[in-house]
Amino acid sequence: MMPEESPAGGAVHDAPNSTGAFATTATATVTGAGSTAANKDIGRLTIQCADQPGIVAAVAGFLAEHGANIVELGQFSTDSENGEFFQRTVFHREGLAEALPGLTAAFADQVGERFGMTFALTDAATPKRVAIMVSKYDHCLLELLWRNRRNELDMNVTMVISNHPDLAADVASFGIDFVHIPISRATKVESEARALELLTGKVDLVVMARYMQILSADFLDNVGCPVINIHHSFLPAFAGAGPYLKAKERGVKLIGATAHYATATLDEGPIIEQDVVRVSHRDSVGELERRGAEVERSVLARAVQWHCEDRVMTYRNSTTIL
Repeated sequence: MMPEESPAGGAVHDAPNSTGAFATTATATVTGAGSTAANKDIGRLTIQCADQPGIVAAVAGFLAEHGANIVELGQFSTDSENGEFFQRTVFHREGLAEALPGLTAAFADQVGERFGMTFALTDAATPKRVAIMVSKYDHCLLELLWRNRRNELDMNVTMVISNHPDLAADVASFGIDFVHIPISRATKVESEARALELLTGKVDLVVMARYMQILSADFLDNVGCPVINIHHSFLPAFAGAGPYLKAKERGVKLIGATAHYATATLDEGPIIEQDVVRVSHRDSVGELERRGAEVERSVLARAVQWHCEDRVMTYRNSTTIL
């Protein structure tokens, strides 16, 4: 990662936290729940296992026997022989919310165990609880909040955590809690512990929307949910500060962005989405930065959307998007 350098929705104030730092919060939380009604009684079943005969038939048969109608189906195998199989099935089933625990147990017993599956059954009407971490750059954060408010990105943003107070007013204008947790080399352990208190068991996804800090392996092990990160796609070239200046000096012809799951190995987690745009010697450093920000925010938004729609499945250090 690169090192960095009275709104609507509720009052903003500072409150001391357990590390002695100050947490700036807004008093309300909103969710992009416009699609919740449309998703009523819509379920998603994702499965992953060794490829073998009969998987699709078994899944379809199970859903039919339990009163479900398949409305969307995607599948992929890494190899026709000895491959890894992935499937995402969207279905309608009346009274899904009440039936989901029983369906999950029955599927595990009747299908999952038989095929050695890793699987998840989710209710599409329940948005993922998402926390966003950010530093000073606002473009990725505001893109996510704007799409969420327009019901283009179905998620429940529970809070925004930042190591700087700069974006508190922007976040509060969306009616979302803003928590300021300063961090330095001396306070990194305490600051991450404070963040874990707020996140662990309370969110389904953490998004690093240009959070210019390296999350420790301990944080990633204990947060209890996936973490998505975004960065420019020059890496491992032009690492550190001023990547666009370095890129300009090198005469690059493409700039882009990568969204991936964060792991203990810096910037090498499974890639979810990437994109690039062409540039030329005529473009200034400022223009490169502007166009890079455009790519970053769209790539991150797509990655978060796909995750929230249960489209992303990981295998080794890669992903399948269905």
